[in-house]
Amino acid sequence: MSAMDAQRFETLAEAHGGLITRWPAAEQDAAYAWLAEAPEAAQAVLSQALALDEALDVLRPPSPSTALRDAVLAAAPAPARPRTLARWLTGAGIGAALAAASAAGVVVGVQVAQAPTEASSEAAVAVAVEDDWILLPDGENQS
Repeated sequence: MSAMDAQRFETLAEAHGGLITRWPAAEQDAAYAWLAEAPEAAQAVLSQALALDEALDVLRPPSPSTALRDAVLAAAPAPARPRTLARWLTGAGIGAALAAASAAGVVVGVQVAQAPTEASSEAAVAVAVEDDWILLPDGENQS
C-alpha cells in the first residue's frame, strides 16, 4: 500500500472519477485510509469528481449525418472477391497436389513390382556353359 496525500488523491480522482471502486486496485486501500484521515477534504474532491462523472455520462456523441456516412462508405475500398482457383494453385494447394502425386507414384510402383511374371513361377536361373545357356528350375545346382 502506497502512502496517500491530498495531491495524489486529487490526481487519482481526476483521472478515474469520484468512485474509489473505479480506481486502480493498488491505490484503493490507501485512498480509503486517506478518506478516513481527512474526510472533509476527500469528500470535497470526490464530490467534484462525481459531478464531472455525471456531466460526462449525460453527454452522448452526435450521430453522423447521412451525407457523412455515405461519403465514408463511398471512400471505403470494395471487398475483395475470393480467388479460389488462385488460392488452390498457390502455397498449400501445390504442396497437396505434389503429395498426392507422390503417393500415387508409390502405389503404382508397388503394384508393378508385385505383378506376376511368366518366369517367376520357376525362378529360372541362367548358367553359362561354354557358349550355351541352360535354364535351371529354382533349387537345382549344376556341378
